[in-house]
Amino acid sequence: MDARIRILVAVAALLCCGVGRAAGLSTFADGITWTNEIHVATNGNNTTGNGSFGNPYATIQRAAQDATPGSAIVVAPGTYGGGNYISGLTGTAESPIWIRGASSTNRPLMDGGNDAMHLVKSRYVVVENLEVTGSSNNGVNCDDGGEYANPNAAHHIVFRNLSIHDIGGTGNQDGLKLSGLNNYWVLDCEFARCGGGFSGSGIDHVGCHSGVIARCTFNDMSGNAIQCKGGSSDIDITRCWIIDAGARGINIGGSTGFTFFRPPLSTTTTNYEAKSIRVVGNVFRGSTAPVAYVGCIDSVVANNTFIDTDNWHVRILQETTNTPPYSFYTCGQSVFANNLVYFTKADVAWTDINVGPNTDASSFTFANNLWYAHDNPGSSAPDYPVAEQNGVVGQNPVLSNPAGEEYWITATSPATTNGTNLATVQADYVGTRYLAPPSIGAYEIRGDTDTDKLPDIWEIRHFRSITTSDGTGDQDGDRFPDRSEYEAGTDPTNAASRLSIKSADRRTGNAVELRWPSVPNRTYAVYYATNLSLSNAFAVVTNGLPTTAAENVYTDSTHSAHARVFYRVTAQRN
Repeated sequence: MDARIRILVAVAALLCCGVGRAAGLSTFADGITWTNEIHVATNGNNTTGNGSFGNPYATIQRAAQDATPGSAIVVAPGTYGGGNYISGLTGTAESPIWIRGASSTNRPLMDGGNDAMHLVKSRYVVVENLEVTGSSNNGVNCDDGGEYANPNAAHHIVFRNLSIHDIGGTGNQDGLKLSGLNNYWVLDCEFARCGGGFSGSGIDHVGCHSGVIARCTFNDMSGNAIQCKGGSSDIDITRCWIIDAGARGINIGGSTGFTFFRPPLSTTTTNYEAKSIRVVGNVFRGSTAPVAYVGCIDSVVANNTFIDTDNWHVRILQETTNTPPYSFYTCGQSVFANNLVYFTKADVAWTDINVGPNTDASSFTFANNLWYAHDNPGSSAPDYPVAEQNGVVGQNPVLSNPAGEEYWITATSPATTNGTNLATVQADYVGTRYLAPPSIGAYEIRGDTDTDKLPDIWEIRHFRSITTSDGTGDQDGDRFPDRSEYEAGTDPTNAASRLSIKSADRRTGNAVELRWPSVPNRTYAVYYATNLSLSNAFAVVTNGLPTTAAENVYTDSTHSAHARVFYRVTAQRN
């Protein structure tokens, strides 16, 4: 390091803001942009059009015929008919194919048809920014073309920012029908009023694997919000808002015709309707039963908040039974833990955890759930099928405003840090990392009980207490006050963790390369000064620098020619 360079490190006063709902959950298509556009518009023509902006096609189906890896089918705002059948649409991991509305807010509307859009044997495709309604069967259908034994028939599909509503209405009609799909994401989508007669789903899976459903909303469903059956496995359902979702809010398993399983049923090993389905960090209100385990194994329902269940809190059922030459696991070996159940006792059945015949309910684990009947706290205990471990019964969780659909908790709640550590539990409904042990329910704690301008969750995470630090102390003795550690995102219990310039080295032409440790969810600014005796000595060199991995690097080639230069780096929360 050049001896003439003096380094001064400081942290600016920062605004505090929480992690947004859109944080996290990456897909294969993130950071990739398309190389060419094929346009669809209401004034387009499938015969004379060529897909250019000035001469668009009239339908997505026609535009798909011209799509190659890297293409984006761009649909202008307006209303289009349904019935788009697209087969074999294939991008690559490096160059997907997009089907997307031109505007993420003024989404084009696909109205009517048996299916608004049917994707068959598609690979590496992104479908986004569309509104779908009025389909008589399914809103969007995506399947493997009947190649039940081929896991590569349909894979790597992203469904994002879709609004699918008012589908069918007479029976088993689904908003998003997925069959034989592997490696997929359903993100930031809205589903409402799909199916009828206590049948139909917002999202229906038959033999799907390795999927993520996150940050979606489901309202006024008939059968269920989400169903996973037909051999489905390894699906994460997280950070969703599920309101009045019909007979079974999330149906983990179900009943499937034997010819429709993916992979096909085995005559030599035991089969299942669903396996390794993880339902974590969601908010449920209403539904005859928010969650039903039906012929599933190795599944987890954890850290959800259930509000005013209509009848049963949980159902454990077996609908698909041994039928030679096929054998099936009985429903069991699953977990219900860290859930906050806030309900009206007068509305639920006497057997509020319903166990059907041919199940293995004794193999379930019930642990660290909070049960509170807000109309009759003394009757909060459910009808357990197996003894619960460390349950919290009859204690008011002190939800922030349940009448206003706000279900936060604070550090004073009996739900705080009373959960059990589970590998499947990472982030809460808004993306905040859970404490260890986590709080019970879909939300980690929020607030500042001791009004020291340090959030309670931050104090508990680092000090196990909300009174250990008032913000002006220095717990690790690194001369970096606790409040500065909070703002910078560093560890106040580790003296080696602090915002400091690690190196400042002269480069060609007197440029100075600065390096400092960085953390997620921060942006950085660099300041310089040549005379510290002056008031307001520091002037900005640059700001708005995003976090880059574990270390940020910036080269100042403008102000570094001075004989002596002082640098300051500050952090700001995103």
